[in-house]
Amino acid sequence: MGSIIVVEGLVKKFGGFTAVDHVDLDVKKGEIFGLLGPNGAGKTTIINMMLSLLVPTSGKILIDGFRLGGNSEKIKQMIGLMTQETVVEEELTAEENLEIFAKLYHIPEKEIPKKVAEALKEADIVSFKNAKASTFSGGMKRRLGLVRAMIQNPKVLVLDEPTTGLDVQNRVSMWSRIRELNRGGTTVILTTQYLEEADMLCDRIAIIDHGRIIASGTPTELKRLAGTGNILEITAKQTDVEKIAKALKSKFSLSPTVNGDKITAELSGKHRTTFVRVAIELERLKLEPVAISTHLPTLDDVFIKLTGATLRDTLSEGTSQFGRLRTGR
Repeated sequence: MGSIIVVEGLVKKFGGFTAVDHVDLDVKKGEIFGLLGPNGAGKTTIINMMLSLLVPTSGKILIDGFRLGGNSEKIKQMIGLMTQETVVEEELTAEENLEIFAKLYHIPEKEIPKKVAEALKEADIVSFKNAKASTFSGGMKRRLGLVRAMIQNPKVLVLDEPTTGLDVQNRVSMWSRIRELNRGGTTVILTTQYLEEADMLCDRIAIIDHGRIIASGTPTELKRLAGTGNILEITAKQTDVEKIAKALKSKFSLSPTVNGDKITAELSGKHRTTFVRVAIELERLKLEPVAISTHLPTLDDVFIKLTGATLRDTLSEGTSQFGRLRTGR
C-alpha cells in the first residue's frame, strides 16, 4: 500500500521549548495507525499540525500527496476528527446535528438528505433521528459523534480516545464500527489510553515521548522490545518495593523496573524456574508481596520499559486538547 500521510523532519517549537523534535512518520493507506505517548509527549501538537491548526517550525507534512501549507483547505476536506469529549449540539436532534456538519463541509444541498440518512443508519439511531441529542445515552452520543466526523467521507479519520468513558459493551461496539469504517477504505489515526485497544485495533503503532518517536512497528514487533520470555510482575507494599527490587537484582541477576507499587522483570529462557525460586526467597527474607504472577509481554510492558511508567499513569484527568475543535476547519 502507498502512503497517505508522510511526515519528515517535523519540528515545532514554542519559544525555547521544543514540543516536536524531528519526527518522521509514514502512515499507509487503509491502515489503523496508533499514536501513543504520555501527556506532553507531542501527540496533540503533531495532529494539530496535520489538521493545519498549527504551523510547523520546520519539516514537512504530506496528506495524500498534498503538502501542508498552500493546500490546507483541500487537506481539511480529507480529514475527519472525533474528539475525546462528546461534542454534539444537545438541543438539536440527531438529524439536525448531521445536517449542520454536512453544510459546514460544503456538501451539496441535494446530497445532504442521503448523507444524513446513511449516517443515521450507520450509527444505529434511525428511530431517534428526531430526538434531541440531550436525551441520548453516552454510547449513542459517541456513535453520533463518530458518524458526524465521517459525514464528508474523509480519507483520514483522527480518533482521539474514542472509547473513553464508555462501558465495556459500548466500547466493543465502537471497536466494531471503527473496524467497519477501516474496511471501507478509511485510514484511521488513533490515540488511546487503553493499550489493549491499540493492541486489538492497530496495524502499526508509534510511541512518542519528549517530542520524539522512541519506537514504532506492529503490536507484535513492539512486544518483542519487552523481551521474548515471560514478564514477572510483583505488587508489594511501598515499604517493601525497593527491597524486593534489590533482591531480584542481587539474587537472580534480573533487571527489575519499579513503577509505583509494582516491580516487573523479564524472565528469559535461563530463568524458567525463577518464579518459584523468587517466591521462596521473598518468604525467606520475610517480604510478603500483595501479588506475584507471570504473563507474556504486553504493550503496557513495552511502555514501562521505554518510558518508565504505564500509559495510564502518565495521562492526567484534564480536558483533551482537541476538545475546543468543532469541525476541524
